[in-house]
Amino acid sequence: MAVLLDQSWVKVQAKTFTKWLNNKLTARNVQINDLVTDLSDGVILIHLLEILSQESLGRYAARPKLRVQRFENVNIALDFIKSRRIQLTNIGAEDIVDGNRKIILGLIWTLILRFTISDINDQGLSAREGLLLWCQRKTACYEEVDIQNFSGSWNNGLAFCALLDIHRPDLIDYDKLDKSDHRGNMQLAFDIASKEIGIPDLLDVEDVCDVAKPDERSLMTYIAYWFHAFSQMERVENAGRRVEKFVSNMNGAWEMQNSFERRMRALLQQIEEQKKAWELARFDGTYADAKEQYKQFTMYKHNKKRNYVAEKSDLAGLLGNIKTKLSTYRLRPYEPPLELSLESLDEAWNDLMQSEQHRSQVINNTIRDIKNHLRRSFADKANDFALALKTISVSISGLEGDVEDQLQHTSQISQNLPPMDQYLELIAKLDDQCQEANIEENDFTTYTYDELVYELGLVRSSVQKKLAFLENQMVARNMTNLTPIQLEEFESVFRHFDRDLSNSLQELEFSAALASLGLVYDEQEMHERFVDVAGRGGSVSFEQFIRFMVDVTEDQNTAEQVFESFREVADGKPYVTELDLTHSLIPDDVVQKLMESMPQHSGPDLQEDRDLPKYDYVRFMENFVNGREANGVNHH
Repeated sequence: MAVLLDQSWVKVQAKTFTKWLNNKLTARNVQINDLVTDLSDGVILIHLLEILSQESLGRYAARPKLRVQRFENVNIALDFIKSRRIQLTNIGAEDIVDGNRKIILGLIWTLILRFTISDINDQGLSAREGLLLWCQRKTACYEEVDIQNFSGSWNNGLAFCALLDIHRPDLIDYDKLDKSDHRGNMQLAFDIASKEIGIPDLLDVEDVCDVAKPDERSLMTYIAYWFHAFSQMERVENAGRRVEKFVSNMNGAWEMQNSFERRMRALLQQIEEQKKAWELARFDGTYADAKEQYKQFTMYKHNKKRNYVAEKSDLAGLLGNIKTKLSTYRLRPYEPPLELSLESLDEAWNDLMQSEQHRSQVINNTIRDIKNHLRRSFADKANDFALALKTISVSISGLEGDVEDQLQHTSQISQNLPPMDQYLELIAKLDDQCQEANIEENDFTTYTYDELVYELGLVRSSVQKKLAFLENQMVARNMTNLTPIQLEEFESVFRHFDRDLSNSLQELEFSAALASLGLVYDEQEMHERFVDVAGRGGSVSFEQFIRFMVDVTEDQNTAEQVFESFREVADGKPYVTELDLTHSLIPDDVVQKLMESMPQHSGPDLQEDRDLPKYDYVRFMENFVNGREANGVNHH
């Protein structure tokens, strides 16, 4: 039941508020069918507010297609409502755009309160209380009418009939009404109000008669039209206002003349001061200054100029009112002094418009020139910087000849990088100025600051890598105990773990490099080795790393080392075949000698070696070692 009641008031309010809206929108030849869908793009809402306030809300998207445009329209409307100090609670643009029916009804009710009901005043009361008191006073003499609220007190239609009878008894005969015919009385009152008085049909009979508690907001909205319509018909009050106005006009004529001259003199002085301020204005050549002057000029147009226009219009209206008032009451006509006449104001105004146009052109041209200058300045520096980077890259890639000569040349190139950093800082400042000026395009260059930063990083990395490579080559050239393959492997591992391109390894990097080469030590032993190799430097250079690897990989001809070599040749098997020895590139005469010297293997073998002679290299090695070394061989 609660849900049905909730839906009922929503339906009634939606219908009533839609009719109220359509009544207001007739001034724009616009009509709506559904509050939720027709207000969602903000256009109708802006129309309504401009009609209610008699003000323009400025530019908006008249045919919004995008969701963001609908949001912008609705926000324009909501901001305007808030600017009129109308309280909005929990109402956001998304509620209107997404069609929150209850929120939309609340918003329309807020506007109705402000623009239709809030100006109702009776005996010091306002809005709801004032309207209720007015209804009670007007129907007090009708025995069947007892208005206590804007809901159930109106069910039988007699309250509306009584309001018609008290104001326009020529349109209804209250005493002849069938007081029990609630729907008939209601329909009669609604028809007369609409056709004879001009009150819009906001409610239907069933909205009031067929429910125990009619919707209060809908009734208040409708009854407010009755109040406004009949208030204009209060003859005695109108006559009293005319008398009061006459006396006020008589006493206020001279005050109006003084006010006109004072305000006219002040306006002319403000116009002259504004023109002089523009004449004295100067630019310092920066975009920030030009933009600030543009901002001040825009503020002038939105504030000062509008005040000037309003005051100019008010003064013309005031002078007309003075003349009309004096003419109406046959008083001596008033003509302001020549220097304070409307003709003098028009002349000063035309001069102001010319000065304003010139000021606008000067600002726009200045901003345009500054932007072009910034574009060219940035482009010149960026293009020069990119050319320098290209020159360095070409120099690095084209190096040939002796390693020492290449190293010397690369070192000279690396000395050119710090000035490049300083030059890049200058480009960064120009880029900041371009961003401040909202410059997004630049036809004078294809480079951006971020691209130049990235490319400088690449060049710096290239130079550092080239230096490290050349230095390492010089070190490697002296390492005669390493094969080229070993040297290439060690150098590759060193470069991989030299993450910061410092051409040196920290302790963790050193440990990782050794581990990747199969040299695994416990934590304490690894630390001791690092300290031995790094010395006081705290890091291991490439030369130190290579020398260490020479030490640990140098052929010592130990039994264990030779035995491990046999295991590698045999691919982990406990025997070797002639094919294994040949594939390991052992010379043929050495292979023949080994096959004659090694005993035959008698244990199990692999399927692929079943038809091949197999030689027991374990027993073979036992013939050459004894003691601890023999134990090591037997262990393996």
